[in-house]
Amino acid sequence: MNRMKLAAGVLLVGGLAVVLAFRGSAPNGAPEVAETADAGTAIHVYKTETCGCCGLWVDHIKAAGFEVTVENLSNADLAAVKQSHGIPVELSTCHTALAGGYVLEGHIPAEVIESFLEEAPEVRGIAVPGMPIGSPGMEGPNPRPYHVITFDGEGNRTIYREVDPR
Repeated sequence: MNRMKLAAGVLLVGGLAVVLAFRGSAPNGAPEVAETADAGTAIHVYKTETCGCCGLWVDHIKAAGFEVTVENLSNADLAAVKQSHGIPVELSTCHTALAGGYVLEGHIPAEVIESFLEEAPEVRGIAVPGMPIGSPGMEGPNPRPYHVITFDGEGNRTIYREVDPR
């Protein structure tokens, strides 16, 4: 009985530590990201293990020189990550990444991520909703132009960049 109480206590404290680690926020209101020696280029990606297009996007950002870590999650855990980082449902896609205190949602081109992180606007993050054909990781015939959208914690959204992969 005492071992069960001890185990429950350890789990509770561990869970609380995880929650507190994700509760912090950067000065611009974006979620904090663990900094590394090369913090400007570190990206942590959350995805499911079986998503092929997510793997191709990770390859794309690695090839651009980003230092990438990947965490494979269940669909339910990935949805919880999205919710905890304030990603609007309409902008939600197959993977979520964190970099430089920002949320990166979907198949965003590496060069757009680079310029966005350099500009450091006061938003929560950027997203490419809808998994458009022609975006990194979604290459295919008949690529189409698409928008990279900024979003904040107040529900505001703006077009950050239009990308034409043709």
